[in-house]
Amino acid sequence: MDKNLEIAALISRAEQDIKNAASVKDLDALRVCLLGKKGELTGMLRSMGSLTPQERPAFGQLINQARDEIEGFLSTREGTLKEKELAERLEQERIDVTLPTQLPRLGTPHPHTLVLNEVIDCFVGLGFEVVEGPEIELDKYNFELLNIPKNHPARDAQDTFYIDENIVLRTHTSPVQARVMLERKPPIRIICPGRVYRADEVDATHSPVFHQIEGLVIDKDVTMADLRGTLGAFARQLYGDNIKTRFRPSYFPFTEPSAEVDLTCIVCKGAGCRVCKDSGWIEVLGAGMVNPKVLEDCGIDSSVYSGFAFGVGVERITMLRYGISDMRWLYEGDERFLRQFS
Repeated sequence: MDKNLEIAALISRAEQDIKNAASVKDLDALRVCLLGKKGELTGMLRSMGSLTPQERPAFGQLINQARDEIEGFLSTREGTLKEKELAERLEQERIDVTLPTQLPRLGTPHPHTLVLNEVIDCFVGLGFEVVEGPEIELDKYNFELLNIPKNHPARDAQDTFYIDENIVLRTHTSPVQARVMLERKPPIRIICPGRVYRADEVDATHSPVFHQIEGLVIDKDVTMADLRGTLGAFARQLYGDNIKTRFRPSYFPFTEPSAEVDLTCIVCKGAGCRVCKDSGWIEVLGAGMVNPKVLEDCGIDSSVYSGFAFGVGVERITMLRYGISDMRWLYEGDERFLRQFS
């Protein structure tokens, strides 16, 4: 067969085969058969040795033109096939967002967090500033500046975790109050939320790790009436307008006078029940006027300034708020319990 006719036949057949290729993979196989090292067009190029020197240039030009045409067919078909395969893959991977599905279960705020945030919001609304401090504390701030010197009996009641003789895990957040009094001049109005530590056995009402919010107000002419009004506003916002407060004399080294503060029983509203032991009252927090010695030790003139302080256990008011009878439920992470607060 004439070489020219042979090349023309190859081009015609290659064009048809390329049009019939069903996939990019089939097209790549055709490319190798036609243009590869052992391909048909390459074989024709090697046959140039049988031609005369005069015939070779024209034949070589025909081979190059044929290669260009075949590569053009391949490129066009490849583009078409890739678009088709992309469309098919997109159709297969299409997600119908209207189909019903099971949404992932989301976490919920912990009851402790709910109450803590509510208490903070209450006192911030009364003009208090939130201040935090270290949980690993010096004995000086945890005890001495709060009128609890070494060998004071009150230290035994704290059940303290000692790291060494002068470093402790704080037993209350009062050290934050001492630090603020040393660093600032009155007026001072702060609350100090945080985690505290005491060597208690774990049971329904005790834990070696729990949370407190303590408050401090220092200014001129601060009285017990201011303390009672502040705690009354706090109790009413947290538990309702019918809640009343009752002060009973008590003793704390850093306040004088001191008081235990009771609230109207949240459960029976004062009528008497098992929770309040038929008294109609529930003990919630401790409070009092800041001891003048504490003011003086912190560099505040007790003849000019006075103040009050109070402290409340967050777990205690959380349990009262939601009727939780065992503190351990707050820490065990049982989803059946926690989902009730979603």
